[in-house]
Amino acid sequence: MLFDLYDLPFDVQGAHLLLGLALGLAFGIAAQISRFCLRRGLVAGPDRAPALGTWAAALATAIVATSAATWAGWIDLTDHRLMSSDLPWLAVVVGGLSFGVGMVLTRGCVSRLTVLGGTGNLRALTVVVIFALVAHATLKGVLAPARVALGSVTTDIGIGSLAELPGGLLTWAALLVAGLITAVAVLRPRPLHVVMAVGIGLLVTFGWIATGWLLMDEFDPLPVQSLAFTSPWADTLFWTVASSSIPAGFGVGMIGGVVGGAFLSAMVRRELAFSSFTDAPQTLRYVAGGALMGFGGVLAGGCTVGAGLSGVSMLSIAAIIALLSITAGALIADRALGRAPLLLPAE
Repeated sequence: MLFDLYDLPFDVQGAHLLLGLALGLAFGIAAQISRFCLRRGLVAGPDRAPALGTWAAALATAIVATSAATWAGWIDLTDHRLMSSDLPWLAVVVGGLSFGVGMVLTRGCVSRLTVLGGTGNLRALTVVVIFALVAHATLKGVLAPARVALGSVTTDIGIGSLAELPGGLLTWAALLVAGLITAVAVLRPRPLHVVMAVGIGLLVTFGWIATGWLLMDEFDPLPVQSLAFTSPWADTLFWTVASSSIPAGFGVGMIGGVVGGAFLSAMVRRELAFSSFTDAPQTLRYVAGGALMGFGGVLAGGCTVGAGLSGVSMLSIAAIIALLSITAGALIADRALGRAPLLLPAE
């Protein structure tokens, strides 16, 4: 829309880059303050309940805002890849389980590790590099045949979104939000963290609106995008090694913004600190977890943010299955490693 109304000093690609940078910067600040991470809300720990409540608040906000924008006609996400009725269920389930196991091994989902990388955590930076390498290999490299084989097992379920079921968009959005708000009330996250989570949820919807309407150019259309980490990290890796032939876009800007926002927030809050691996078993565990998340994130259609937050905000059935699979993988891994503590040394 803006390109039709104004003569902007940059092209569509540049606009998406700046948008990604702004969204990433805001996400990095909010996530660093709130320690936003689904894994923290799933595994055993003293802050498990409030962490899960924080994540639920972000998802509830994203569903409310995205559903309202869809109902108002500001965005149309029916053509998004996660809205297809031809469901690649095997890839989604296997990918989700793999991602869930991986984020337990690395003690954080990829969004959390990206934020930690901006605060000086060298373990997190190592994992996200491994994650990006394996994700790119799964998309276009040596692991692509496995992705294609798993993705070929599909079932046409007739619909791609809960909004296509009887009752429609607003009914199903209201039901999901009511359950999530109840969970927030029971889990009782810190008020400041709820504020940050609401901000993160609104960022999801703003990403959809900005790329699907405000920055849409009919003569140079780009995909509708919002907060995600799997594809953006793969794009960032590809751009890093081939920037002379590949322009930076939304994903590259978003990753840079998240790292920069986390750094600025940690600096202001005096939480910058270098940390690294302590021994070889810990290094191996983190590398394996990063690889599982990279492979699983591509198969599942996204990570806990790309599929879990952005995908579920549009009531995508594939995204809901991916989120449930990620949750199951994390719970199974946490329970298995809890029974074999030698496999997961204390840190």
